[in-house]
Amino acid sequence: MPTSKEADLALVARCRGGDLGAFEQLYKAHAGRLYSLAYRMVGNATDAEDLLQEIFLSAHRKLESFRGDAALGTWLYRLATNHVLDYVRSRAARMGQLTDALDETALAVGGTTHRLADSAVARIDLERALGELPDGCRAAFVLHDVEGLEHKEVAELLGIAEGTSKSQVHKARMRLRKLLSDTP
Repeated sequence: MPTSKEADLALVARCRGGDLGAFEQLYKAHAGRLYSLAYRMVGNATDAEDLLQEIFLSAHRKLESFRGDAALGTWLYRLATNHVLDYVRSRAARMGQLTDALDETALAVGGTTHRLADSAVARIDLERALGELPDGCRAAFVLHDVEGLEHKEVAELLGIAEGTSKSQVHKARMRLRKLLSDTP
């Protein structure tokens, strides 16, 4: 019986050889996990579905670079993380959203806007609450608290300081706590 590494290498070799069934097998084995990652990081299903397609297109193009040093799932996960982070960064740049927007949003939740927020927040679950986080906070929170990466790894992936990762995760937790505690 082949090891998982041998099985990964064999599957990749079949994909490289143009075996569409092999690529379908690869897709079925990893699409769910990669979709979950994309969804949590971007906060909406449409973008996550688009990103999933782009991730597998990228994987198809880059399969030649897979050497088998890591498990195929790990390689795909890293590829997906980088792809989604590029998307989040470009979206953040386009929209001019910064982590500081979280503080501004938190200040806006009060007085008359608080009642409006209550009715909206009443229906949200954790996924929706994640969608309300600024891109930088959501990415750091998902990578650290959901995916289990260390702050050092998060910082490396996001291109930020380790302290910034800690700050963003803290802000995300505070914001999520507020959003979820306001839910009746």
